[in-house]
Amino acid sequence: MQIEVFQSDLDGSGLRVGVVQARFNQSIGEALRDACLGELGELGVAAEDVFVCTVPGALEIPVVLQQLAASGEFDALIALGAVVRGETYHFEVVSNESAAGISRVALDFNVPIANAVLTTENDEQAAERAAEKGAEAARVAVEMANLASSLSALGDDEYDEDEEDDDEEEDEDDEEEDGEEEEDETDEESRRRARRPGRPGGRHG
Repeated sequence: MQIEVFQSDLDGSGLRVGVVQARFNQSIGEALRDACLGELGELGVAAEDVFVCTVPGALEIPVVLQQLAASGEFDALIALGAVVRGETYHFEVVSNESAAGISRVALDFNVPIANAVLTTENDEQAAERAAEKGAEAARVAVEMANLASSLSALGDDEYDEDEEDDDEEEDEDDEEEDGEEEEDETDEESRRRARRPGRPGGRHG
């Protein structure tokens, strides 16, 4: 039995990537962005194929991702930001709602989104994780964009095979119908001949 396995593909050449960065906790957001853009370049994504915009905070990220996804111009999207726990429940609301919104956009529009919105206990943790998380988001975006493209091509191949099968079945049906029509015409001709009066016999003197 032969099993087809899709290998990880980190070739970013030709991919168009959209990045949305939250400005809240700006120094962390900028560190995430710099690491992310640097890694995208290392993976072969051209600078002119990267679109970056900023929003006030993590809660505003999903709506902009939604607009970018709806445009159909991007192979993958990346969300960058940092939510640091405070002394109120607001931390839980922001982190949960932001993550849920990002996931919803990805599923609704079938566009890969790398979520690099950090949720940490303090600023020090966020600063320590920013560089690696930003680079990781770039790798995730490129890998998932290539995987999505491969799976889409696989679906197209199966559709083409189904179309060929349908065409063959239609041809067979047409041949059967043509044969039935010929049989009907032959039967009708036979019935017409049977109804014709016989020719009168020769005269006898």
